[in-house]
Amino acid sequence: MRDVGIGRVLVAALHQGIADELPDRLEFYENWLNAEGLRNGTIGLAPLAAVLGFLRTEGDAYDNVTRRAGEYAAEWIVEELPPGYRRLISASPAFLRRTLAMRVARSLVQRAYSGSRATARVRGGRGEVEIRSSIFCTVRGRTERPLCVFYAAAVARVLRLLEVEAAAAVTSCQAEGDRVCHVDVQLGPAPEQLRPDAATEGALR
Repeated sequence: MRDVGIGRVLVAALHQGIADELPDRLEFYENWLNAEGLRNGTIGLAPLAAVLGFLRTEGDAYDNVTRRAGEYAAEWIVEELPPGYRRLISASPAFLRRTLAMRVARSLVQRAYSGSRATARVRGGRGEVEIRSSIFCTVRGRTERPLCVFYAAAVARVLRLLEVEAAAAVTSCQAEGDRVCHVDVQLGPAPEQLRPDAATEGALR
């Protein structure tokens, strides 16, 4: 399912995100996200780096594409869970359901790129996910905005699909010079500061 660490779920999710947000540019990006690679999961690091590099030149479309990709990846990962495990999560009390759902969200990070490492914690009404070696944040110089909105969108969507109310925001990013990428997760009804109108947040749908 992977070639040099790139997960099929990431490649397919990016392709669909580009098709949604940049349909007129899809043919250009398919020079790297080609049909054979999508089918076999054989996209390498260099082609993916090219795709992400060009996306970063697309302005706000970068956030829109990667956010949508995160949501698609979350949906596909949850759909692939064994039915019995999904029933277990749904039947669990709220505190345990949050923990189990966060574990699924953590697993998505490595399913997207095996070179990444993630930890997930739940403390009271908040959760957090830390990502090391984010595939989105491997850039030569520092950026002025986080590049890992994919993860915030994915985490929020996974939790929502597993019946946990949540909103997620990137609060630190390796591309901005931070040690790790950090996604802060508000569990329960989302307060105004975590509503999906901010560029770094995972939308709840």
